[in-house]
Amino acid sequence: MTINTSDVIVIGGGTGGYGTALRAASLGLDVVLVERDKVGGTCLHRGCIPSKAMLHAAELVDGIAEARERWGVKATVDSVDWGALVATRDDIVTRNHKGVEAHLAHAGVRVVRGSARLTGPRAVRVEGLRADAAPDGPGSSASGAADFTARRAVVLATGSRPRTLPGLAPDGRRVVTSDDALFAPGLPASVLVLGGGAIGVEYASFHRSMGAEVTLVEAADRIVPLEDADVSRHLARGLKKRGIDVQAGARLLDAELLENGVRARVRTARGEHRTVEAERLLVAVGRVPVTEGLGLDAAGLTTDERGFVVPADWSRLETAVPGVHVVGDLLPPPSLGLAHASFAEGLLVAETLAGLPSAPVDYAAVPRVTYSSPQTASVGLGEAEARARGQEVDVNTMPLTAVAKGMVHGQGGVVKVVAEAGGGRVLGVHLVGPNVSEMIAESQLIVGWDAEPSDVARHVHAHPTLSEAVGEVFLTLAGRGLHQQ
Repeated sequence: MTINTSDVIVIGGGTGGYGTALRAASLGLDVVLVERDKVGGTCLHRGCIPSKAMLHAAELVDGIAEARERWGVKATVDSVDWGALVATRDDIVTRNHKGVEAHLAHAGVRVVRGSARLTGPRAVRVEGLRADAAPDGPGSSASGAADFTARRAVVLATGSRPRTLPGLAPDGRRVVTSDDALFAPGLPASVLVLGGGAIGVEYASFHRSMGAEVTLVEAADRIVPLEDADVSRHLARGLKKRGIDVQAGARLLDAELLENGVRARVRTARGEHRTVEAERLLVAVGRVPVTEGLGLDAAGLTTDERGFVVPADWSRLETAVPGVHVVGDLLPPPSLGLAHASFAEGLLVAETLAGLPSAPVDYAAVPRVTYSSPQTASVGLGEAEARARGQEVDVNTMPLTAVAKGMVHGQGGVVKVVAEAGGGRVLGVHLVGPNVSEMIAESQLIVGWDAEPSDVARHVHAHPTLSEAVGEVFLTLAGRGLHQQ
């Protein structure tokens, strides 16, 4: 009988995994966290954090151009020191990584570094153990493997990887995925971005800010197709204004690798065939769950046709096998594949395992942000989605340039609110414009607390701010607007 027993075993140290581990440990549970790479996962090391660091640098470059062209500030960008930019990005990632490790150690979470494979519903074999990670006593082996059992539960949090295209294997230089785009050598002069979801749009925006010629190809009839149609329209307008060639409703027919780039044939929405040559093809056509080698069969688990592990009980995120829970990108919709949703899922599972009451994740009240220029931020239902559910709705929109601060920024944008007809609950809030990622928290509370426009209209928004436009939309829906539309 092995001594490597704990209350909870978490497989995967990304946001969902380490969030689960920290909360479970804080509730007095004995937790083992197994991670084959670095704690923090894709979000910290290849996604959210490094990409937003680079996008901040892009904002600075854009700001210098705006200062010169709009405000008369005689400033120019001589060049971008790629090495210095990368060093700053990596320093931010490293400090965050050390912070996560410190939190786990302080909480008493035991981090085991190796590849985990289920050998039963609550049994895990970890292989490829680093010497400093091997446990003592029975259950460990000289071959770098050890067996673990969980008294209460195993939590699967292995995340996802970028989807790739047949015949276009990423090489880290000419063809890259979102996982390695930031680590490709230097800044390309031209980029073809395949995929117009949030990730593709962010990378298109970044490379354009850095001076590249950018073509953005999306198969759906609009970019960010999961957002409200007006969000897609305003975002596309903003990207085109910046010189990005946005091709929605378009298909990649084929692509040829050249010595220093790619040559692709694209069928546009009008049925025209175009040839696009670029130094880099960035593939951002979605992500797929990571379950290879996880040993799901040994635990009696299966995946759906898309590779997701489907919970039998969404209120506990527990699978059909008792004692096996799942969080993060392994979950199918309505889970959102977002880091902050994974945190919420981890809290739910940890509190459930500790015997505490915990409300299921309200995915409709989880905000969604695209950190491009302009940014988008939304929460709740879009107009078409609400109507498709049979809702009678009132809709009001206001351009950000209708308020003074919006004129100062000069980037355009819009606020759109969808509410139940006749002054009922707010169903969704949708923003496009500068810094709207920092404005969505108010709307998250409005939607999450089932507020009505009249509830919001009582509250005064600071002047002059972009948030005044949010306040004015709610005033109008409550019949008190100063700028009725």
